[in-house]
Amino acid sequence: MIQSKDKEETDRHKALIQEFVDAINEQNWKKLDELVATDFVRHSYAAGEPGICGRDELKEFLHRELATFPDAFESIEDILAEGDKVAVRQRFQGTQQGWMGSYPPSGRKLTANYIAIYRMQNGQIVEAWAEWDNLNGLKQLGHFNPPA
Repeated sequence: MIQSKDKEETDRHKALIQEFVDAINEQNWKKLDELVATDFVRHSYAAGEPGICGRDELKEFLHRELATFPDAFESIEDILAEGDKVAVRQRFQGTQQGWMGSYPPSGRKLTANYIAIYRMQNGQIVEAWAEWDNLNGLKQLGHFNPPA
């Protein structure tokens, strides 16, 4: 019976991550409030930026991302869960129409695969680790052209 209970919990966790991705794609900020803890923390070093501390900072980050990539869309390619963690291979796609830090709009499409690990607690996402190949993204957008 313990295995059945564990499977139910991991299935719930995976479903919560799918709801999270759907809420981002639909820009459903009220749903995001239900899914993400107020003291959420996101760790990432790919872009050299500080982490995100708090659900409100996450929403601000997502709003900035949408200003840069108005047609942004995320999908789940693979998802695995064990205990309180869910590991996901995700794909981000979007056309850069706004500034990305010091990089001007390129009008080019970005497709970036990334790995994220989410930690759940009390039916909400409380922590995430996300990493991607930032250099490849800059190349796709035309912001980095290595010497020949």
